[in-house]
Amino acid sequence: MKLLLLLSLVVLAQGLGTRVPLRKMKSLRERLREQGLLESFLEQNPYNLAAKYLPGIAVEPLQNYMDDEYFGTISIGTPAQEFTVVFDTGSSNLWVPSVFCSSPACRNHNRFNPADSSTFLSTNDTLFIAYGTGSMSGVLGYDTVNVAGINVRNQIFGLAETEPGDFFYYTPFDGILGLAFPSIASSGATPVFDNMMMERLVDQDLFSVYLSRDGQAGSFVLFGAIDPFYTAKGISWIPLSAETYWQITMDSVSINGAAAACSSGCQAIVDTGTSLLAMPVRAFRIVMSALGARSNGEISCKAARKLPDLVFHIHGQAFPVPARAYVIQSDGVCSLGFQGMDAPTEEGELWILGDVFIREYYVVFDRANNKVGLSRLP
Repeated sequence: MKLLLLLSLVVLAQGLGTRVPLRKMKSLRERLREQGLLESFLEQNPYNLAAKYLPGIAVEPLQNYMDDEYFGTISIGTPAQEFTVVFDTGSSNLWVPSVFCSSPACRNHNRFNPADSSTFLSTNDTLFIAYGTGSMSGVLGYDTVNVAGINVRNQIFGLAETEPGDFFYYTPFDGILGLAFPSIASSGATPVFDNMMMERLVDQDLFSVYLSRDGQAGSFVLFGAIDPFYTAKGISWIPLSAETYWQITMDSVSINGAAAACSSGCQAIVDTGTSLLAMPVRAFRIVMSALGARSNGEISCKAARKLPDLVFHIHGQAFPVPARAYVIQSDGVCSLGFQGMDAPTEEGELWILGDVFIREYYVVFDRANNKVGLSRLP
């Protein structure tokens, strides 16, 4: 009976939506570490993770992408020019390097050439996104963007003319495709998914994300559908508290049944473009102490095997994140995938539920109803 149910779900899923496979690759942090450049890079490029989410500050801290490991392929233009991008629910713009860019970072990545596309339309509008380590500037243009077979015609996107070289030179991706709301898009550009909805290119006004654990394959973004294979335990729906990022209200965070942080409620952003779990500095210190970790997040690997779940209480339900999800082991050293930051909002302190959290849940981003859906993975 279970086998028949499983097979029926697989058949049903194959006919749903448009699936973009995500490749899991070495993160930028791992690449820098292998080349002996990580320590000096971090010293020369301090940053504040919270800057990405502070209202009124047009700064996108590029190091948010340092630990990203999941990347997908899109194409732009006619004929198609391919690019590897981060599908980022924490930003809203699409941009890629262009042939007009002479920065070292552009020269070793795929670059868009508008002269090679018969469907490209130029504009006089500029795009500028400030990063903690420099800035990306360029021009805006329109062209056909293909996302796993979905052709989005006349999609506005950024053609980078300058990029912060120190950082982008080593990144495993070419550009970024933002999946957050139009309200936070730089230069008022319409996000890709908004155009998909307006042109009725998706069956439902939602997309869903599955991120595999460890070295497993199969990660994807699914546009216009929910894959029932990953929702066998049901979906818990959480209303958004703001239509900017995918922002929700959390009730509290507990360890071993006792409230550890966010005891009076707080805000959280579900962000595929941030790898770690980020929390206010005060909460970070409390959680580190409760779990027996050092201030830098390191912990003995023997002790790490016995750590309890970190439980997020959201909309009256509990969402546990076990130690296997938040303990990161590299070169024989164990550390916790948490980061301290301070980014207060009008509604309270802010947490970022990055890939450490998302890997434990199949996540549905529902624009039709302005909700986030979570289904726990086995």
